[in-house]
Amino acid sequence: MTAVPLEALPLETLRRRSSSKWRTYPDDVLPLFVAETDFPLAEAIRTRLADAVEIGDTGYTPGDPGIRDAYVGFAARRFGWTVDPRRIVTTADVMMGVVELLRATTSPGDRVVITPPVYPPFWICIDEAGGVAEEVPLLDDGQTWRLDLAGIEASLADGARAVLLCNPHNPTGSLHDGQTLTALAELADRYGAIVISDEIHAPLAAPGAGFTPFLAAGPAAERVGFAVTSASKAFNLAGLKCALMIAAGDERAADLTGLPREVAWRTGLFGALAGIAAFEPESDGWLDALLARLAENRRLLGELLAEHLPQAVYRAPDVGFLAWVDLSAYGWGADPAATILRECRVAFHHGPEFGTGGAGHVRINVGCAPEVLTDAVQRVAAFAAS
Repeated sequence: MTAVPLEALPLETLRRRSSSKWRTYPDDVLPLFVAETDFPLAEAIRTRLADAVEIGDTGYTPGDPGIRDAYVGFAARRFGWTVDPRRIVTTADVMMGVVELLRATTSPGDRVVITPPVYPPFWICIDEAGGVAEEVPLLDDGQTWRLDLAGIEASLADGARAVLLCNPHNPTGSLHDGQTLTALAELADRYGAIVISDEIHAPLAAPGAGFTPFLAAGPAAERVGFAVTSASKAFNLAGLKCALMIAAGDERAADLTGLPREVAWRTGLFGALAGIAAFEPESDGWLDALLARLAENRRLLGELLAEHLPQAVYRAPDVGFLAWVDLSAYGWGADPAATILRECRVAFHHGPEFGTGGAGHVRINVGCAPEVLTDAVQRVAAFAAS
């Protein structure tokens, strides 16, 4: 049975929030930039957190708060992927996990391959770990984005020591197929490199959508890979601070257990409690309703752009609530989001921050009410027509 699309909270309620999305700009700006969504919490999460507050359960996070087993069940139900809970270590967030894994497996000055346009903190985290980011841009044939395996191999053959993968890919919302991930793993294995797969958006992939966890892409992936994930994007829990670092092969599992103890101590107790509630079966119905809403909004954005901004180039994402839109034809320069914010009072994410391929683009967060998305596009269209 198809889920009924989840309804967003009203704007007057959302503007009472104190998170980054609602405190960065004045109230006359529609915020569709940072990756927060506008929906009520899943009831299981709300109840779990309310119960914790009621009894003052605000102390230190235990070594095993239960989220490892909850995620193992989620991965089996949603992806058909078997995960060993003994090979999961938690920390505060996905990017912190990336930094610590790079520190554990690379040396200062090592080159780390990234595939822009890609999540801007990748550059920051590689630098924090002492590495040097090396861009191998995605290949774009006008229909799909895909990894440039030949370019990645050239970088690895030339000495790059790691690949920081985004799976599903941010900002394009595209999925890397299993065959491509297997090929990437085999390249890394051949050249003695590691792969860290940022899979924070993976919970937004519906069963059967085509998402392949990197560590499920074959024996080479198990030997070279880590996955880092969280409930934070799908369930809007970023402020609660809990992510999971996952290994499959023996050597990579040893890297995980060898991390400094403080890495796991950084896990937020509320993040772990909320993550358990998110990953348990009782939240599957809420997640399916969210996915139904996001699918409708991705289609709606395409319709709105075709009607109101016909020169925009938009390819509907495979999954998630982030849309990558090329507005170059409108002549608003390399960073159209800056012009749109100033002239339309709509905040999109700045395309150039995503690296090569970002000029002339904006990233739009469609995790909102259809009315908000419609208002945003119509404001931009009015400026384009002026």
